[in-house]
Amino acid sequence: MADKLKFAVALLLLIAGVVGFYLFADQPMILRVLSVLAGVAAGAAVAWFTEPGQRFFVFGQEATAEAKKVAWPSRKETMQTTGAVFAFVLVMALMLWIADKGLEWVLYDLVLGWK
Repeated sequence: MADKLKFAVALLLLIAGVVGFYLFADQPMILRVLSVLAGVAAGAAVAWFTEPGQRFFVFGQEATAEAKKVAWPSRKETMQTTGAVFAFVLVMALMLWIADKGLEWVLYDLVLGWK
């Protein structure tokens, strides 16, 4: 029950930050943005002290650790793969254009007799 109450308070703080953005319409934009950021920060701080908030933090740490284990491709590999994708797209575009023009010629010129 306490976690639900904390989440409700966190949500209200987030909403208060967004409402502050609109209430400070006559203020400089930096103050309006800071209002939203303060609401997000305050809501996150309150949510941090809940059990699901702690689980989410642990999940984030584990996700970061897994991302560090990934064997990312080198720049050369990335450029080669990108080049192969572009070449494939160009070949497919050419093939589809030829098929389209061929069907257009068959339907309009041969079947329907339109010129």
